[in-house]
Amino acid sequence: MPSGESARASPVGPEGRRAINPRDVRDLCELYGVTDQSFVASLMRMAKESGRQGWWVAYGDVPCGVFVGMETEAASIHSYEPLVMPRLLQTPAYAAAVIGETNPHITAEQAATRLEVRLRRQHRAHHPARLLRLWVILDESALHRTVGTADVMREQLEHLNCISAQPHITVQILPYAAGAHPGLSGQFSILTFADGDAGVVYLERFTSDLYLEKPADRRPYHFMYDHLQAQALGPEQSRRFIRDTIRIYVRPS
Repeated sequence: MPSGESARASPVGPEGRRAINPRDVRDLCELYGVTDQSFVASLMRMAKESGRQGWWVAYGDVPCGVFVGMETEAASIHSYEPLVMPRLLQTPAYAAAVIGETNPHITAEQAATRLEVRLRRQHRAHHPARLLRLWVILDESALHRTVGTADVMREQLEHLNCISAQPHITVQILPYAAGAHPGLSGQFSILTFADGDAGVVYLERFTSDLYLEKPADRRPYHFMYDHLQAQALGPEQSRRFIRDTIRIYVRPS
């Protein structure tokens, strides 16, 4: 059994549950011969987060709660979005349309809660004391898929074009002309953290999410992202592409 300072009991949480002490995790990894230090660091970070109650807990059982916690702590996020606008860059009207049209089984109250959580998550991208480095590669199809109305799309693309000019946010458009590419397998995000942790690859699915933390599992996604960056338009070209696409949604006078 681990001894010394690491063996101290963690604080007792709600319903008698104890938060996991990160030092206990480290000692147990040593005890069981876990030598991958990046994996150990990831486990310690999750243990640290397990003792906290983030702002999203007040909203009850919201989807992607674990990811919201990681997103809050991340120093940078590199994501590939093939179908819709990235959640951190959605306008309220676009976000409401996405939530309502992709979750027809939920109530109006549940939809409103999800919208409130999503919009509050966006504060992380603009935190003045700890700006998030956000890099998004967006497939051209997301620009042409009408979510909501033409007015909603025009507003969304204008917002995307404006916000992508900020120095801590980069948006690249992957045009149809790029042909087949590594991102055809679906959406993914790569999160890195200020504590030197090697990071996490997040894969969102409809009924469950997947978090990849082992180097061998993460490595292909870093490789894919490098290829997607090379195939996508540059940031300034992408802004021109977005401005050109906005014209599709402008009503004739």
